[in-house]
Amino acid sequence: MLNRLVNSLERVCFGHRIAVLVTIGVFTAVMAVFAVQLRMDAGFEKQMPIGHEYIQTFQKYRSDLLGANRITFVVRARKGSIWTKEGLTRLYQVTQAVTYLPNVDRIGVQSLWTPNAYVNEITDEGFRAEPIISGRITPAQLTPDVVAAIRRATTLGGYVGTLVSHNEDSAMITAEINERDRNGKVLDYVAFNHQLEAQIRKPFEDAGYEIQSIGFAKQIGDIADGATAVLGFCGIALLLTALAVYWYCHSVRFTVLLISCSLTSLVWQFGTLRLLGFGLDPLAVLVPFLVFAIGVSHGVQQVNFIVREIAHGNSSFDAARHSFSGLLIPGVLALVTAFVSFITLLLIPIPMVRELAITASLGVGYKIVTNLVLLPVAASCFNFTKAYADNALKRSERRSSWLRGLARIAQPRYAGVTVALTLAVFALAAWQSRDRVIGTLQPGAPELRADARFNRDATSIANSYDIGLDWLTVAIESDGKACDNPAAGLYEDDLTSAMRSEPGVVSVQSYSAMLRRYNQGYNEDYPRMNVVPIDPENYGAVSVDAGRVKGFMKGNCGMTAVHLFLTDHKATTISRILNDVKQYRVSHVFPGINVRLAAGNAGVLAATNEEVARSELPMMLYVYAAILILVFLAYRDWRAMLACCLPLTVATFIGYWFMKELKIGLTVATLPVMVLAVGIGVDYAFYIYNRLQVHLAHCQDIVKAVQHAMLEVGVATIFTAITLAIGVATWSFSALKFQADMGKLLAFMFLVNLLMAMTALPALASVLERWFPRRKPARAAGLFSH
Repeated sequence: MLNRLVNSLERVCFGHRIAVLVTIGVFTAVMAVFAVQLRMDAGFEKQMPIGHEYIQTFQKYRSDLLGANRITFVVRARKGSIWTKEGLTRLYQVTQAVTYLPNVDRIGVQSLWTPNAYVNEITDEGFRAEPIISGRITPAQLTPDVVAAIRRATTLGGYVGTLVSHNEDSAMITAEINERDRNGKVLDYVAFNHQLEAQIRKPFEDAGYEIQSIGFAKQIGDIADGATAVLGFCGIALLLTALAVYWYCHSVRFTVLLISCSLTSLVWQFGTLRLLGFGLDPLAVLVPFLVFAIGVSHGVQQVNFIVREIAHGNSSFDAARHSFSGLLIPGVLALVTAFVSFITLLLIPIPMVRELAITASLGVGYKIVTNLVLLPVAASCFNFTKAYADNALKRSERRSSWLRGLARIAQPRYAGVTVALTLAVFALAAWQSRDRVIGTLQPGAPELRADARFNRDATSIANSYDIGLDWLTVAIESDGKACDNPAAGLYEDDLTSAMRSEPGVVSVQSYSAMLRRYNQGYNEDYPRMNVVPIDPENYGAVSVDAGRVKGFMKGNCGMTAVHLFLTDHKATTISRILNDVKQYRVSHVFPGINVRLAAGNAGVLAATNEEVARSELPMMLYVYAAILILVFLAYRDWRAMLACCLPLTVATFIGYWFMKELKIGLTVATLPVMVLAVGIGVDYAFYIYNRLQVHLAHCQDIVKAVQHAMLEVGVATIFTAITLAIGVATWSFSALKFQADMGKLLAFMFLVNLLMAMTALPALASVLERWFPRRKPARAAGLFSH
């Protein structure tokens, strides 16, 4: 039935070649119109796992807590301190510019110049809250005495280390960003980053003052700008691939045909994304090239098949037809497997990952048409001479002569040893990769290099201020009359004390700490009154004062907050602190009080990491289950299932080991790369095993079948892997650390999958044929073969 279907498709496609090519050409032109409209699209909320406990906490109390999508600016004097008329004037100017940035919550902006930065003074009448800088003072009125008074108020208010650096050479401005404006329009982070440079850094940074900036908006904007350079490296990789293809086939027509067909699917992919209303996330910008790489892999096999057929005396038309029918099934198997691999990413309930899954799946799905249909049909329109094919075949035979020696791996005395070594490597790789980290392993923005401006700013700010740049918020929920319930404050106070000494916690700010401070102030600043009041009436009165500060409680005291400011957002740091809070929650159960995790930007990161960890194993199991099912449907042989999947599994675990050694965490950005590696490995395995099955179907013994299969497709497979590895290896020079790491990882995975396909697969196939001999000839999964 499968062969009849392929036969029918062949008659339709090659019987109406012009109609097929014109239809594809028109469709490509239409999709190109939409493709050029595709833009970079990043979003903070796109990175939040849907339905996760931490995200539910964040969304429930997002208007009451510190916003996770914050941006921080620091005005730093290059010489001297910030306590000069010029320094405070520059701080005022930057504060005003930040306040009027689009999508900034103006009420939430805080600096020395904003009214929400105030100092509480204890007077005979009680507390008196005064802004650090009075609203009546303008930059023109900054005399030395006024500056000195502002400095004293800052110190008295406890803002040294928070709004002013410890060495007092800089001052901070913080702002919260709303991802949607009043009309519901989503913020364009790439354009917003350019505004930050044009309206904040460029006009206010000079020889006297430096403007430092960090936050998600800045980080993702810098990544997007760096992603523009990615296109340059992809262009270099494309050029290297084209040159390599020409070196391989010595034909300009074949080279242009192969590259054009691989690029055609990208046009369709981009156009479809635009029609679906998606953009291209900066962290997914590598995916199109990876899909292109899959197309090159299949295209080289098509060219190799056509040339071999012409050398055997067939016309160009018949050779293209035979290539279509001979490679359609293994090609579709490989591409459907890659398609399923990417579709499984939908298991991860993170909008950004799901968009990436759709992006990659579209590209791989379109490859079935452009590389398995369009390429052979278009090739049939050209006339390639037998002399050219003979020369190409002779070159291929010279290049593959050494493969006769490698094919001896199928001999009994070598096959068993190879399988044993493969299993040993598998065990070692699985053991070495067992404690790989889910999440980022570096401080700062792991997608950027350590010397990138963003990471230099982040390091400088972290070293100069007490408030960490990453924070985890624990929400304490209370039942009943929460504002009259001292037990809630006492419970939170104990939690605050326990967390303050945790490794990785820089500082802790909490509702209970504010209760302590205000209670001491109401009692003539007597140190022994620095406690949470236990009298309900006093507790309620102090809570009213604490409620004036945004980010620490809900209006009715039903939720109060503990903010844990962290040294960094490494996965190990966040997970350790979260586990400590969870243990505290279990060991300190109190009626009517519920400890909820976790808001803050670290809470969002933790939720993402946990979803990746939870989804990884089921996703990989689904991928391999799909491979097993597809192989069985094609070959109806369990030997084929084992021979194709075991080498692939070994390569995957070697890749995990490689990631661990290079300190590359498994994240929403790196997980698709590992999935892609499975897709590429499937290509190598299916094409080699398909030819192996063809020869077994002709009753050849396994050693001869392996030798013929290696000679026929071995050079094309090796060439594809090395070409793609060299192309992506150039990414190591990218300014984006993420791209550099992915270049190393992909190059490594291309070569490891090649090694497994060329050694473990034939050796395992040989062992299985000897241990479990067939009762009837093997079933080939292709219509045409020699």
